[in-house]
Amino acid sequence: MTYIPAPEHSVELDPACTPQTIEERSFAIIDKEMPPPRLFEGLLWQVARRCVHTLGDTEIVHDLCLSQTALEAGVNALLAGCTVYTDTRMAAAGLPLRRLTPLGVTVTPIMALPGLDALARAKKTTRSRAGLESLAAQMQGHIMVIGNAPTALLGLLDVLEQGAPPPALIVGMPVGFVNAAQSKELLRRTAWPHFTLLGRKGGSAVAAACVNALADIALARRGLTQAAAL
Repeated sequence: MTYIPAPEHSVELDPACTPQTIEERSFAIIDKEMPPPRLFEGLLWQVARRCVHTLGDTEIVHDLCLSQTALEAGVNALLAGCTVYTDTRMAAAGLPLRRLTPLGVTVTPIMALPGLDALARAKKTTRSRAGLESLAAQMQGHIMVIGNAPTALLGLLDVLEQGAPPPALIVGMPVGFVNAAQSKELLRRTAWPHFTLLGRKGGSAVAAACVNALADIALARRGLTQAAAL
């Protein structure tokens, strides 16, 4: 008996092919698949939608912790030309200068801080946590982005509990199976302005996506757009 495979359905490609049209088309699809009423509306939906877009998962909105207070704190910090500190170079790479330079914002990966290797060895901890501890006196008014290392988020919470001046916003979205969910739950319980994604999911890309959404809002308030910033 000869096996005759069933004919495959044709694959219909979306005509969107430029970065801008792909992003616009993606957002339109998300808006259609997640119609109002939504868990987040207005400017918070802009942040949530970009997170959904980055992870390709509409279900994450149920685990997102976003607040208008945190949003305004982050936007105001960007408008003031803050520094965005990231726990990894990967998170920093997800923050395009076309969004941030017009706002006077700089990005500093904690891993690029001088003397970090020696400091981590002396403290017998990870480089990310050692870097967070070394920044304790410099965070006020700036944005801390943690998308990879739970140890970095735990270190940040420790120095804040010890009385360090808090940053304007904490974007805490480490990913993984060891202390990622726990560190984000601890962040959720604090009063410091923050965005987080509960559970094991997260990562540098989605943490950077939050800042990119805030930067778009800040640019709009300045009367600028991404295109104008290029």
